[in-house]
Amino acid sequence: MATHDNTEHVADATDEAVGWESKLRYFLNSDFVRSSPYWGIPFVLMSIAVYGGIGYNFAISFTDYEGLGTPDYSTLDLDMYAQALSSEAFRAAAQNNLVLLVGFTTVCLVLGLFLAVLLDHGIRFSEKFQTVYLLPMSLSFVVTAQLWLWMFNVESGILNLVVTTLGFNPVDWLGNPSIALGAVIFALIWQFSGYTMVVYLAGLQSIPDDQFEAARVDGASMIRTYLRIIVPQLKEASVSAAVVLMVFALKAFTFLYALVGRYRPPNGTDILATLMVRRAFKFGEWAYSAAIATMLLIMALGVIGPYLYYQYKQGSL
Repeated sequence: MATHDNTEHVADATDEAVGWESKLRYFLNSDFVRSSPYWGIPFVLMSIAVYGGIGYNFAISFTDYEGLGTPDYSTLDLDMYAQALSSEAFRAAAQNNLVLLVGFTTVCLVLGLFLAVLLDHGIRFSEKFQTVYLLPMSLSFVVTAQLWLWMFNVESGILNLVVTTLGFNPVDWLGNPSIALGAVIFALIWQFSGYTMVVYLAGLQSIPDDQFEAARVDGASMIRTYLRIIVPQLKEASVSAAVVLMVFALKAFTFLYALVGRYRPPNGTDILATLMVRRAFKFGEWAYSAAIATMLLIMALGVIGPYLYYQYKQGSL
């Protein structure tokens, strides 16, 4: 009886070994492994440069590293995070980031949808109209910032020429803290509204014309047709465009730096990205800046994570 049991045990072990050998052979012959010489080295280099940098930043955020010294990893704590969260400058920058994120994203989406609807209806000069709104997307953030710096100029800017022509006093668009952030958001909307227009236009053109005809036969007005039938079908376009806009709003350092050419942006427009870079490269507070960078990364993941989960549930990943 014992001999029979041992024989069955050996047979099961042999079958299991054969099964693992078959799986290993299948894995080694898969496209993933066979193509690894082409993508493996770039993947390793990218992992070291990107994820290694993120890991190093995360590590020094628990130290008190500053100046030209080296990080001391003997005592790790959350002091830099506590210092940042209790700082008035950090809270003001976070508030500006929130206003920029919500205002910039919302207006871009609404304006982009409106422009896409106009183009979808085939208005006159639609191709030229589309080119005009897409042109800002071809400009770099530095060029855009310099353009609007000239537009916002108190003495010779075109905006103040219009204001004075209407009989009002010139406005210091970037020098007044109460309107400076609004001026920055307006300039960014000018550059990114063309992007949302293209995203929505692609979504509108994928909707069959039969739905418009059916709504017209049922007596629905054009506004109700879009609100009840068309706009709900643009959910995926709205989500993808919103994610891109919100991630940019969290890190709009390049645009703000190019406005003034230094780490301190115009009064009232300081955001977490500019605060982080200023505290690192102007004051040498590397650990403090690393803590801000880590919190920015968490915020960005808070935006991207739900989107990736949504794409996964939709079967797009």
